[in-house]
Amino acid sequence: MALVINSTQTLVSKAYDYYLWTLSLSDQRTRGWPMVDSPAPTLLYTLVYLFIVWIGPKLMAKRKPFRLTWLLIPYNLSMAVLNAYIAVQLLTASTRLRYSYICEPCREKYHPDELQIANAVWWYYFSKLLEFCDTFFFILRKKDSQLTFLHVYHHSTMFALWWIGIKWVPSGSTFLPAMVNSGIHVLMYSYYGLSVFGPKVTRYLWWKKYLTILQLIQFTCALILGVNGLRTGCDFPLWMHYTLIIYMMSFIVLFGNFYVKAYIEKGNQVFFGMDVGCGQGNTYVEKSKIITQSHNGVHNESEKKFT
Repeated sequence: MALVINSTQTLVSKAYDYYLWTLSLSDQRTRGWPMVDSPAPTLLYTLVYLFIVWIGPKLMAKRKPFRLTWLLIPYNLSMAVLNAYIAVQLLTASTRLRYSYICEPCREKYHPDELQIANAVWWYYFSKLLEFCDTFFFILRKKDSQLTFLHVYHHSTMFALWWIGIKWVPSGSTFLPAMVNSGIHVLMYSYYGLSVFGPKVTRYLWWKKYLTILQLIQFTCALILGVNGLRTGCDFPLWMHYTLIIYMMSFIVLFGNFYVKAYIEKGNQVFFGMDVGCGQGNTYVEKSKIITQSHNGVHNESEKKFT
């Protein structure tokens, strides 16, 4: 028994020493920034998120769904504005610095544009915490069928992974996925905010059917860049390349599966929660230009009501 205890203590001690060593490699520019120095806030918020995902539907089981229209519109439009700010900040600074879109090493420089990129990456990381609200809105509106594995996987892991990004590599090639994803999220959250007004508005939101395709293109390009970085020996943390490749492969498989089921197998079904339900949308079915809600079991074609 004593041997087991000693072995465990040695293992824990080595793990802690390794953790301290990794901290010594972290980027000094973001030291002292909110939620950056320690992984505790990120882990705590992620655990709270997962707990709410588990307990929320149980608490709502015998309650009526909330409409939340008054909240969804300002929330979604605010998220669109925030993502636009992030994308513009990354685009302008990286353009002035002549960043490479293929491989840009992360250098610990204090040039104003480098700090602008780091600041934008921090806001991108923080936006992943705000996006937990997407899930909470599903729960409050009793859209339990949209609490898919991919939805929860996407939200919980993105927040944690971007803590790693802002902690160790807040500039360099990190800017590209944050910039592209923020640009897509501008369209996505604009769509969510406007879709709250119902079918009379959503029929004019022509870009809705391209959002998942854009996501898949984004993941594929990120995967290619990760593989190319390994092939060419890009001066960027090796473990980041491998993490990017594995993570993008998981997204391509899961998003691809969603796309097949949503748009190929189900024909004209339109999902108001694009991005694999990573927003707060409804699901409608279009039949002979009559929009009917089917998400909560309403199948009457003359029914125009939506929640």
